[in-house]
Amino acid sequence: MPLPDYQGSSLVNLMSSLGQAMGSQVNDYPVLASLLPEEINQSRNIVLFVIDGLGYEYLINHGKGSVFHRHLKSRITSVFPSTTATAITTFMTGQAPQQHGLTGWHTYLKELGCVTAVLPFRPRAGCNSFDSDCIDVHRLYGHTPLFDLIDRPAYVVAPEWIIHSEYNVAHSGSALLHGYNTLSQCLQNIKGIVKASAQSKYIYAYWPDFDRYSHESGCNSSRVNTHFKELDEAFDKFLSELEGTNTTVIVTADHGFIDTEPSRVIHLSDHPVMQASLVLPLCGEPRTAYCYVHPDKQQQFTDYVRNELADYAELKASKTLIEEGYFGKEQVHPHLYDRIGHYTLLMKENYVLKDRLVGEAPFAHIGVHGGTSAQEMYVPLMVANC
Repeated sequence: MPLPDYQGSSLVNLMSSLGQAMGSQVNDYPVLASLLPEEINQSRNIVLFVIDGLGYEYLINHGKGSVFHRHLKSRITSVFPSTTATAITTFMTGQAPQQHGLTGWHTYLKELGCVTAVLPFRPRAGCNSFDSDCIDVHRLYGHTPLFDLIDRPAYVVAPEWIIHSEYNVAHSGSALLHGYNTLSQCLQNIKGIVKASAQSKYIYAYWPDFDRYSHESGCNSSRVNTHFKELDEAFDKFLSELEGTNTTVIVTADHGFIDTEPSRVIHLSDHPVMQASLVLPLCGEPRTAYCYVHPDKQQQFTDYVRNELADYAELKASKTLIEEGYFGKEQVHPHLYDRIGHYTLLMKENYVLKDRLVGEAPFAHIGVHGGTSAQEMYVPLMVANC
């Protein structure tokens, strides 16, 4: 079971290297051993291109001969949990989860009194986002964007449908925002920013569709393989068009994927004794579930999990995740303990645990992430100098 290597081989360390290369100590973690700041600090343009869901094992198994594989520099770890809401916050702040405090797609925010889907910024039980006129999202998240710490102009390139979302705006800081609708537009936006002037720049770009197809069809599906080839061909052309611009393009991912199947989905409703011991819906991720247990039913909960779910999940007291360094090291976010419940279920093999609220639409993913398998935790680091 690989865990994040915050000592020099994780996404957090990558952000430390990028920050120092651009004149800022963005966190208190070591730099990335496989990409030192001095390797890139003379690049006029630094581009960080995040392909949501592109795991290291996928690249090794399916990407031989690709432009991504040719530029593969190392294997690094994601953060914990290995999921978009947590890892993207690391990319945009430079901080480990232990410092930024966003612990999964569904996070209990005591400040709002509810379980929140943090990226669309809405309560889990509702369809509409919170009223940003009433809730100061910048104050709520409380993060200093990395873009405000570095010594060069910054740009964020993201899909049009999220570029101006509450979460994105709160984490983009002073960066200029560039939305797109297609892969071609995404890469053209980056190229246009690079070539617009001779000024040094930092460009953060995010591509979501590899993740979407992996969820819908499975990470080893023909649909995902076809999309990867499309990405590879477009990226090969993109790199050739940047030749001579003194640009370093760094490509990585927020997490990898593991495929599941209906027989490996554990529904909380099938375990009423366990369900009756909880005071909140499950939080976190279907692969890493934070459980908020009624104080009078702690024994009932732990006995049930150990007797009935031991083949599917590892039970841990949530505070031990902090003590054992799952989220990072040293300073702890003031709300981190609130956001990880009393117990955490780390799902084994390719099992997932799901609950469903009243009015919540059912969904079924083939590809899943958020756990600590090698497929989910390891991501590639690709570096191209143009």
